[in-house]
Amino acid sequence: MFYTLGHTGGIFIHQHIVDAFTAQNADRHAKPITGFFALAGLYLYLEKNYTGLEVRDAHLQMAKQTKAFPAITLPDDWGALTVCDVLAAPPGADRDEMIRQWCLAVWDAYADEHRMVITITKQLLNI
Repeated sequence: MFYTLGHTGGIFIHQHIVDAFTAQNADRHAKPITGFFALAGLYLYLEKNYTGLEVRDAHLQMAKQTKAFPAITLPDDWGALTVCDVLAAPPGADRDEMIRQWCLAVWDAYADEHRMVITITKQLLNI
């Protein structure tokens, strides 16, 4: 968190680690909005090239549209990478790329939820 909160360049990479960590550590007790926002954030980052600031703003916009979000089905496999892999990468470009790879691994773990997350996110954001 210290690394991403102190990251320069105005891209707010911190949002991406929040979404990856939240999705990878979800349990059946999590509120539907929590899992949905984490996956929507990963979708917007990875497939729509949103910056962390844009993802954060999208979360706010979606929350204004509705308070009812679908429950997310948890995956059997959480992805091959974890925050430990991110921390093992040297700070700078290597760590930033590892964050992206971690986000991809988590997003891929939820492949069964992609269609639903993408459809609802597009509807709520008019994209």
